[in-house]
Amino acid sequence: MKFTINPLDHQIEPQITDKIDNLTKPKGSLGRLEEIAKKICLIQQTLTPELRSPHNVLFAADHGILEEGVSVSPKEVTWQQLSHFSKGGAGINFLCEQHGFRLVLVDAGTDYDIPSGHGIIDMKVRKGTRNFLHGPAMTITEMELCIERGAKVVKDIIATTDCNVISFGEMGSGNTSPSAIWMHLFTGIELNKCIGAGAGLDTPGVKHKAEVLSAALANYHGEDDAKSKVAWFGGYEMVMAMGAMLQAAESGMLIIVDGFIMTAVILAASQFYPHILDYAVFGHQGDESGHKLMLEAMKVRALLHLDLRLGEGTGAVCAYPIIESAVRMINRMDSFQSVNVTKYF
Repeated sequence: MKFTINPLDHQIEPQITDKIDNLTKPKGSLGRLEEIAKKICLIQQTLTPELRSPHNVLFAADHGILEEGVSVSPKEVTWQQLSHFSKGGAGINFLCEQHGFRLVLVDAGTDYDIPSGHGIIDMKVRKGTRNFLHGPAMTITEMELCIERGAKVVKDIIATTDCNVISFGEMGSGNTSPSAIWMHLFTGIELNKCIGAGAGLDTPGVKHKAEVLSAALANYHGEDDAKSKVAWFGGYEMVMAMGAMLQAAESGMLIIVDGFIMTAVILAASQFYPHILDYAVFGHQGDESGHKLMLEAMKVRALLHLDLRLGEGTGAVCAYPIIESAVRMINRMDSFQSVNVTKYF
């Protein structure tokens, strides 16, 4: 599947800067809010940006590498939590309710037959990926199918709502392992610095995880390109989220990036379409040890640092009020000229 993701058109930037600099405040005094407002104006190509109908899309799938004991979370937690999200009592639920997000749940590849009627979109590719210690987690065909299905989720949202701001979350026991490998492969950062505790591994557990992932990398015998590496080590929920992000960027939407796993996803997406990063705001710097290093390697800054490590899109949704404040700033503040206040800087 091909996408058209254009770089942002900066012709309007002088007008945006002029408007922000002439609001009733010292120049630059609203810091990151000014930076965010400018980005949203460039994405929407307007001096009066809007945030409409925010959605958080959560993809869930299982991972074959879990067989190697790389996580404290058993596999059944993936489908159990996905079912839990549909009932409304999880972390992402209260945050979506608080900040006016619609939560969209997608089964990308859980190892369970979830019955219909629970509001979960069935896009299951397979009941979990294969164990990438011994071979590719998914075929190239499965990877392409994930991208297509992720893109379709976003297309369906666009077709039925006026949504122009979207975040993505995930649920998949063990998915910090493929994320750490993607981080290593696409940034060049030493593997051990990419590996953390995930859902709560102790020090021996992290050491074992590092040994397994090192062995998996040593066993890799695919092509030396991003496509092969994404398929060999990826998760279905991760690649589906990648397709969704690519479609969102093509559609000119603002993407709010969640934590370690979703940052690894947009990093992987940028290997194919570098300008996807033009459409992204990074919601938070998570508590997974490699996240800060990955953000630095991508030359981006997160809005929040709350020691979060839950996933699900929670950090992205938490950051939304800051993004909303940036839009209110540029739309609601008076200019010096309009209220006859002398510039005081």
